[in-house]
Amino acid sequence: MAARQEREIIWQGLGVSPGIVEGEAVVHWQNEEEIPVHNITPEQIPAEIARFEVALIATRQELLEIQQKISAAIGADDASIFDAHLLVVEDRTLIDEALRGLERDLNNIEFVFHQVAEKYCRTLAAIDDPYLQERVVDVEDVTRRIIRHLLGKSREELHKLDRPHLIVARNLTPSDTALINRELVRGFVTEQGSRTSHSAIMARSLGIPAIVALPGICTKIATGDYLLLDGYSGKLVAYPSEETVFAYRQKEEQQVAVAHQLEAIRETPAKTRDGRHIVLSANIELPSELDAVAASGAEGIGLFRTEFLFLNKTVPPSEDEQYEAYRQVAERCRPHGVIFRTLDLGGDKLMHLTEQTSEDNPFLGCRAIRLCLDQPELFKTQLRAILRAGAHGHVRLMYPLIGQTDEIRRANVHLEACKKELADRGVPYLHDMEVGSMIELPAAALIADQLAKEVKFFSVGSNDLVQYTMAVDRGNERIAHLYQPTHPAVLRLLAMAATAAHENGLWIGLCGEMASEIHLTPLLLGLGMDEFSVGSPAVPRVKKALQSLDSRDCKELAGRAARLTDPQEIENLCRDYAKQHYPELFDF
Repeated sequence: MAARQEREIIWQGLGVSPGIVEGEAVVHWQNEEEIPVHNITPEQIPAEIARFEVALIATRQELLEIQQKISAAIGADDASIFDAHLLVVEDRTLIDEALRGLERDLNNIEFVFHQVAEKYCRTLAAIDDPYLQERVVDVEDVTRRIIRHLLGKSREELHKLDRPHLIVARNLTPSDTALINRELVRGFVTEQGSRTSHSAIMARSLGIPAIVALPGICTKIATGDYLLLDGYSGKLVAYPSEETVFAYRQKEEQQVAVAHQLEAIRETPAKTRDGRHIVLSANIELPSELDAVAASGAEGIGLFRTEFLFLNKTVPPSEDEQYEAYRQVAERCRPHGVIFRTLDLGGDKLMHLTEQTSEDNPFLGCRAIRLCLDQPELFKTQLRAILRAGAHGHVRLMYPLIGQTDEIRRANVHLEACKKELADRGVPYLHDMEVGSMIELPAAALIADQLAKEVKFFSVGSNDLVQYTMAVDRGNERIAHLYQPTHPAVLRLLAMAATAAHENGLWIGLCGEMASEIHLTPLLLGLGMDEFSVGSPAVPRVKKALQSLDSRDCKELAGRAARLTDPQEIENLCRDYAKQHYPELFDF
């Protein structure tokens, strides 16, 4: 342990890669390049464009080299993370906007491109989707590399040491994470990030314990400080006492034992102690995630977010392009199924692809099913692709942001028209496609008995349901504490939806963040959820939780929770109950 001793200090972040490690800190400051700005003449535009093209090519080559190194070290699937970086280099929306700015403003290309990229990042950051918000880091990383090439500067490397250390940084790009010396870097801590950030994914692939979401930590820790990092719970301890170190070493031994237990049940079904089978599936965005789904032991895909095929496009993906992606997923999931959610984006994200105009409040505007019904050709192209993929596996589809029965009926009219078009073309497709409705709006839960007459299943999008019920933007730090999944209003809406589903012979699933919170598993089971769809990393722990519970007892727990009025009291009740039944999954 370091010679200098300080009082033990504990910070709570978000653990994104498991493991407990100790070591000296190295604070890594990301140096931002100073962007020069000067005027150019129209005659200089071709030369600026040529410089830009050279920088794009050099950046692409640089990223391919990193991707090849990662592929050789930890496999092609993890290296595919850099596909997103390569898409940025080739993003015609970004590049064309920079070229238009060059001609319009007559400034040097470094300055123009930086301005365009900053605007692009602000747009992504404003989208109410954690996955898209995390892609800002990818764009920033690629932008920084392009500008360095334009300025003729060498690439920046992480601080290299000849002894083991823990990295503390504002953020780490995927390339930072991929190129660190695994023999010397024991773990890392960042101010920004989430479970879905690429650096977090890379950390898990590399087996490096990591904590994210600790704002200001770079100013609270100095290089040389001795740290203990708990990637399970997200706790970071500076100058831990001997007692703390001993306790955490015991904890690490326990966590290793739990990991072995979870691996042992990977291929077993998620069946409760009283014999109730709960379908435990995974959420994904891209076909490249299918290997992780298979390794997790999930029963297929409960949510495929199709909108990611539409991003970084100058024109909407064609029917054949979508079909190929959907077919690959359907085939790989067999014998299990996949549920494709139709396009769930607002017009503000697709203005360059559609006839949409800007809206003052896009989150309450023409988005999701509303946009699809407003742009029927865009919608029907996707429906035909999903129907065709249905010929290759067990495929269902569901409509997002449903608020009234007429939306389902109108969508189904388009679905039937697409079936006829495919039949007329002689193209194979799934004739009896199961259609479901997402329950994301309070309105949908309140009329769930009516919606149940129009569909075959429900899937609760708990993130939006909580957000719309509580009128809370989770990204707004001033009111984030009001985002309360255990609020009595939310629980009543969940119960109403489940009751309506079961009374009409439907099954109901839940695919939001609540599904992966193991302290809420007993409550959700007791409320009547038949399916849980979670991120692949969460599957083993949720499965263990489900196998440890009796659904009849959980129903009684839900009844007790329904009689309480305080969200925190309800959460405490659920957490205590969960800890009684699977204490090994919780931190001591």
